[in-house]
Amino acid sequence: MDAPFGSWPSPVDGDVVARDPGWTHSLVLVDGDHVYWSEARSLEGGRDVIVARGPNGACEDAIPAGWSARTRVHEYGGGAYTVAGGTVYFCRDADQRVYAIRDGAPVPLTPEPGVEHGLRYADLQVAGDWLVCVRERVAEPEHVNELVAVPLAGGEPVVLEAGHDFYAAPRVSPDGSRIAWLAWDHPRMPWEGSELYVAELKEGLSLFRKRRVAGGAAEAIVQPAWSPSGELHYSSDRTGWWNLYRENGTAVTALEAEVGGPLWVFGESYYAFLDDGRIVVVYSSAGADHLAVVEDGSLRDVELEFTRIVDVVSDGRRALFIGASPVRGLRVVALDVDSGAVEPLSPDGEALVPAEYVSVPRAVEYPTTGCRTAYALFYPPHHPSYRGPEGERPPLVVRVHGGPTAHVSAILRPEIQFFTTRGFAVVDVNYGGSTGYGREYRDRLRGQWGIVDTDDAVNAARFLAESGEVDGARMTITGGSAGGWTVLSALTRYPDVFACGADYYGVADLSAFAEDTHKFESRYLDWLIDRSEWVERAPLTHADKIRVPVIVLQGDEDRVVPPSQSEVIVEALRRKGIDHEYLVFEGEQHGFRKAENLRRAAEAELAFYGRVLGFAVQR
Repeated sequence: MDAPFGSWPSPVDGDVVARDPGWTHSLVLVDGDHVYWSEARSLEGGRDVIVARGPNGACEDAIPAGWSARTRVHEYGGGAYTVAGGTVYFCRDADQRVYAIRDGAPVPLTPEPGVEHGLRYADLQVAGDWLVCVRERVAEPEHVNELVAVPLAGGEPVVLEAGHDFYAAPRVSPDGSRIAWLAWDHPRMPWEGSELYVAELKEGLSLFRKRRVAGGAAEAIVQPAWSPSGELHYSSDRTGWWNLYRENGTAVTALEAEVGGPLWVFGESYYAFLDDGRIVVVYSSAGADHLAVVEDGSLRDVELEFTRIVDVVSDGRRALFIGASPVRGLRVVALDVDSGAVEPLSPDGEALVPAEYVSVPRAVEYPTTGCRTAYALFYPPHHPSYRGPEGERPPLVVRVHGGPTAHVSAILRPEIQFFTTRGFAVVDVNYGGSTGYGREYRDRLRGQWGIVDTDDAVNAARFLAESGEVDGARMTITGGSAGGWTVLSALTRYPDVFACGADYYGVADLSAFAEDTHKFESRYLDWLIDRSEWVERAPLTHADKIRVPVIVLQGDEDRVVPPSQSEVIVEALRRKGIDHEYLVFEGEQHGFRKAENLRRAAEAELAFYGRVLGFAVQR
């Protein structure tokens, strides 16, 4: 049936989007014959639940109803729980204390902080009678990060290592004699440069013979891990690509692909050891993930349906991970690396997007500024019962990811299908600065934030319009956080390209942002933009150039991009008389997690596009 693009009825409504708040599963762990993972549940107030799967296949929540296992270290968190000997240890979101589940009930292990969320813990690992982890102490003028050991019986933590601005990944060797960890200092972010240290561990938890194993100002290290035999491994981007190395510096892999990624959150895992000495690795190439096995001195790929593979671990025989594909949502699976057999571990649940409605993306390479190539995923409009009128081209939504050091993959995302099933085309842009394409591509953004990312987003839209894929007069742009910055930059630098924009908690005023944001990113701007250009580069400075309607969406508890960033751009739009909407979401931090807010945001963005582009919205 013919119907105008953008107005098709769709089964992917706001309720569907609300049930899938992005990457819902994370941090797979194995303890004995049980498998655990963390699960974000938007329908339960946005809480994070630890799920345990027993040997009989039954899954149950491992923490009490209403509790959320989430850490606020670095604000982005990660590594919020661990399991050892059947006991679950986790950080409770409500007070940021560490708890253990004993006799079915949570017991606090760390002292109650003097101020709300004043002591935060992350990246937990049990070592003997201690829980080794990262601690962040709320302090002025800046929070203090350190490595600590928490007694499993509860009590005051012992400080193991302090003095650096940041720490991550404390990992104790299998025999308990050595400890490895990562550290880095301002103004670096961990993907710019970090150091891997190793020290011998004395009884009483004192460190001696500390030495730096790898890393530096221009070498980023991720995931130090000990093999079952006690040999330290790590991933380094010293060649321009993250690859796996042994402690002595010899390479385990030598790919022009990424066995690793940016350390935005704690606890991510890109490789795991099998009991027979083989190593399972996940590498990213051209925006897609692949799983391979290091065996007999070579790398053997295992063909799988998944285009996104994260948090790989091992039970000794199999690889366990979270996988997703363009036609299937997230699930925890176990893989027999020899036969290729995949066993689902997490319940499949109801398919949020019916298979016949799924728009499958294709990878796009397109020319951009400076005779360079940029990358994106293009989702054409798709509906089994509708098509656009003869000669009409679909409107386009340009999606800009956050970070900006992140990347998008070809996986089934209801918030994209929400638009494609209604007759929109969507392009998800991996602009210069995105990970997954090597350090040279990542470094394109150095000093060029607001230029390279903006040009790549604009050129993706122009490329699709010029090739006849979309209607160049009905193009919109949307993004959150750093993506929101790019939205505002595009609307000021290229005021005639887009018909409107959706800014989710985006940066607008650099000087104020540097003063108000959290410690982790407080010096990130030094790499992204020279201080002498902060005022000139900021979208707020050029807000008078915006000519099209803008919708702004913001969480009122955001500590990464505070509400003041949205408020100043909204005020500038108001003064100029630009059509705009401003929605504030109560109780939301950096990124929306509650079902009612995810629903409201999706429906508001769609209604805004419908009003601006002039079509009837079908919900």
